[in-house]
Amino acid sequence: MGKAGRFACVFTPMALTIASLICLIIVGLGGTNKNHAGYNSLYFFRANTTDINIDPTDLNIPKNPLTDAFINQTKDGVKDALDVKDFYHISLWNYCAGDFDNGKDKVTYCSPRKNEFWFNPVEVWGLNNTGVDKLFSKELRAGLDAYQKAAKWMFIAYVVAVVTTIVEILVGIFALFSRIGSLATTIVSTVSSFFLIAFALTATILYATLMGSFNGAVKKYNIHGSLGHNMFVVVWLAVAFSFGAGLFWLFSSCCCSGRSNRIKYGDESGKQGKYERVDSPYGHREGPAHFQSGPGYQAPHHGLPLNNVGSKPTAYEPYRTANV
Repeated sequence: MGKAGRFACVFTPMALTIASLICLIIVGLGGTNKNHAGYNSLYFFRANTTDINIDPTDLNIPKNPLTDAFINQTKDGVKDALDVKDFYHISLWNYCAGDFDNGKDKVTYCSPRKNEFWFNPVEVWGLNNTGVDKLFSKELRAGLDAYQKAAKWMFIAYVVAVVTTIVEILVGIFALFSRIGSLATTIVSTVSSFFLIAFALTATILYATLMGSFNGAVKKYNIHGSLGHNMFVVVWLAVAFSFGAGLFWLFSSCCCSGRSNRIKYGDESGKQGKYERVDSPYGHREGPAHFQSGPGYQAPHHGLPLNNVGSKPTAYEPYRTANV
């Protein structure tokens, strides 16, 4: 297998690695632009508060004729009082909120991006010191605490996965020249895949668990949580691409040396050589051999010094190589 075969062996894992990096970048773009419909469709968790229904008597709002007139027994009055939007999307860096417009999502606000971000519904919905946060179950409060800690590890795993994937692409360039380069790239790819799988598993388990606790705790308030399918599809596609790239990097380190298996004979022009008979230094090539003997006969030396014949070992090759 020559250089072309080596290039083909390296091209496949390189393309898979680049595809994995693209997927990771797409994950990071979720929730970064409220005016971009594609980015707004990328979220891990969605809280639908359209039909929120909280008893106003649970709110620690001072009682007076003005507040009594403003806050009534309708859900719209409670939503206006708490300034709650119709939905909330939780992404990697932040959250976005908005309202439904003719059945379609219309994002109106995205929070500032923050490392190790986690969504705190009590703070975002302004339930601090209202008494409603006390109505949340212990399971939900424990789930939010675990979510806060896991979100930190999830973010770190994501950053490491992105960095190691970039390094994998850079090191993979050297894999074009030798199998040692492929072996080094395989090691980097293993580290990248480990953190990428850790990120994907953490995100999936974390938000699936959070969704169960969230729905159980706020169901009576007509609040519903769901997972973002688009985001998880992209995340696990990144895992699949990374895992496939690792396998092909390993294959290229064992095979596809880039050396040609053909053995060339002859001169540089590519002509094959053959043997042809050469003249003997002691006789003629053509005609039958004539042997003479007798007193006084002296064998012809054909210009060879007689002192060289028999005094030193000589190599006589009856055939020589000639190009045809």
